[in-house]
Amino acid sequence: MQRTPISTDTPWFRLEVDDSDWAAEDPAALARWMEQLLLIRRFEEKILELHGQGLVHGPAHASIGQEAGAVGAMSVLGTQDKLNGTHRAHHQILAKLLNSALPEGYDPRQDRPVDEAGGLVRRAMAEIMGLSEGFCGGRGGSMHMRWAPAGIVGTSAIIGGNLPHAVGYGLADKVLGRDHVSVAFFGDGTLMAGQSMEAINLAALYNLPVIFFLENNFYAVSTHVREQTRETRLTTRGAMFGVPSVECDGMDLVAVRRAMQWAVQTIRETGGPVFVEAILYRFLHQSGPLLGSQLGYRSKEEEAEWRARDPIATVPARLKAMGVLDDAGLAALDARARRMVEEAAAALTEVPRDSNALQIRAGAFPDVAEIENGIRGDLSELAGERILEAPSVPAEAQVEMKYIDAIAATLLRNMERDPRIVVIGEDVHRLRGGVSGSTKGVMERFPERVFPTPICENGFTGMALGAAVCGLRPVVDIMFGDFCIVAADQMFNGIGKFSHMFGGGFGVPVVVRARVSPQAGYGSQHSMDPSALFSLYPAWRIVSPSTPHDYIGLMNAALRCDDPVLVIEHQDLFQTTGPVPRDDLDYIIPLGTARTARPGQACTVLTYSSMVGASIEAAEAAGIDAEVIDLRSLDPGGLDWPAIEASVKRTNRVLIAEQTARGTSHGARIAQEIGERCFDWLDAEILRVTGGAAAPVVSRPLNLAALGNAAKIETALRRLMT
Repeated sequence: MQRTPISTDTPWFRLEVDDSDWAAEDPAALARWMEQLLLIRRFEEKILELHGQGLVHGPAHASIGQEAGAVGAMSVLGTQDKLNGTHRAHHQILAKLLNSALPEGYDPRQDRPVDEAGGLVRRAMAEIMGLSEGFCGGRGGSMHMRWAPAGIVGTSAIIGGNLPHAVGYGLADKVLGRDHVSVAFFGDGTLMAGQSMEAINLAALYNLPVIFFLENNFYAVSTHVREQTRETRLTTRGAMFGVPSVECDGMDLVAVRRAMQWAVQTIRETGGPVFVEAILYRFLHQSGPLLGSQLGYRSKEEEAEWRARDPIATVPARLKAMGVLDDAGLAALDARARRMVEEAAAALTEVPRDSNALQIRAGAFPDVAEIENGIRGDLSELAGERILEAPSVPAEAQVEMKYIDAIAATLLRNMERDPRIVVIGEDVHRLRGGVSGSTKGVMERFPERVFPTPICENGFTGMALGAAVCGLRPVVDIMFGDFCIVAADQMFNGIGKFSHMFGGGFGVPVVVRARVSPQAGYGSQHSMDPSALFSLYPAWRIVSPSTPHDYIGLMNAALRCDDPVLVIEHQDLFQTTGPVPRDDLDYIIPLGTARTARPGQACTVLTYSSMVGASIEAAEAAGIDAEVIDLRSLDPGGLDWPAIEASVKRTNRVLIAEQTARGTSHGARIAQEIGERCFDWLDAEILRVTGGAAAPVVSRPLNLAALGNAAKIETALRRLMT
């Protein structure tokens, strides 16, 4: 037996710097970075002080001790280069904000403070304090910060959640031909999350200009890295995916700068991504002013060793030795930093005449009436689009089309129309249009805009979110509806909350296509309609077309909409046919509009998707003049209440018919609201037809019993009319 050691051709090394590296830097830049170190430290000390006075609502995750990593990293980035961070991102955000405001060649030894920089510091403080002047209007606080003009696209408090977003930034830059770099900052604990690995692999797979910047401070809250993983050389996670990786001393500003310069140069020369590990230390506990030793998970000796390497102490000593700054100059920089921070705090707080306690300044809090603004847009982007309902198309202008062909044709037509549309998903590039044929012809026409993915729904959905807020319009293909739950973090914590928690005023144009196939015999984990889960997150618009004509119009609207849209594609409909306009794939059907699939006077049946046909069949079989309303839009804010109320007030009886399991249906919510809106017009109880408590299963007769169907609707109609 012979054993041959395996090595890697991927660059993977530790970078060291010496005095010559420091001497090579511009003295003005060194002074500028020193000022930033001081400003970040004084800012966070002030935040902890305000937190102790009860003026910061929520956590205060200080980065004290880690400032050199942030300043060194930001020194390499331009304003248009993008970053995202985690719950602990004050230091990175402040450095990025300051660099965006400072003029080229700014030298704090001789130049006056920049007013714009002071304003940005004040707005950052206001956001952390939950005030209206904050970048997000006080909605994001310490952990969720966004200021797109400075390249801060949005931080995430979900461990691992931010890395796929940065991959999406890089995807947008690559597709749109922008020469930018994106950086994801994260900690050692984050590296253990599955979607972190998914993100690194996706960035490597597509050669995206992304830097994964690991701040290894050794502790995930109180759990040491040795308790998190057997392999504590964390740069292995980059090398294992073929990503060039470098480890550096995160307490040494110039070492971090050199690592980042190498990372950017590597991306420029050979493509991305690059993995950077900065080894550093947070001096305080996870949140608040206490030390880890006070809570028993670190020793005072360990903390003292790292305190001796505090950049606020080591960098001044080095700059004095180099003749860049003397004691007076350092004191002047510190005074400037303190003054900027104190002026920011003073602008946001006051001591009322009748109290000795510092309080939030009157009028600084956001207007409570604004709380729901920004969840999603007003659809004004669809104004002027041509609306075409099926009854208005003359018979001679129609042609029969299969539902599955309508899916593929509509996607292809929209990719021809809009170069920002990209397709992301598993197997979308093979099998003549993916596993269901829904992407037929797309790969052949637009190979540079089709991104077939590994099996990593959370990762590629997060990538779509990042791409959407940076200029693309991603279409995410979810092979089976149940797999949306695999991507639940990005679907709901990410896309479902993104615009609102960052203050609104911008779009998140992601379209998710989810295939639903409860009668295909795939069992309980491949058969779900997930739309009711999405209805719990009001940013999502939800459509479930029942005909080829409606699919074309609703998908066209979805792909023009600036809000996230879930499009349900029911496999039972794929081989059905219906009339569509001949040579016309460019009309829309407005989101939030229902249609009358069958007029009637005896009762109202509210339904959607495959159950539209089943409801019509049941009404005919029962001989009941039921009006069948195809809801089409299912999100709570998108239900067509004028159409629903008009029908109910005319018929005075309501049946809600759904195929899905009862626990994951829309019916209970719809029934409650009908009761609130239309109680005085009801002559009978509201009935619901759904499946039972069980998820779909494989056995055909058992599955039939588990789902709503025409026979159950017929029985319910007869009962309703009794």
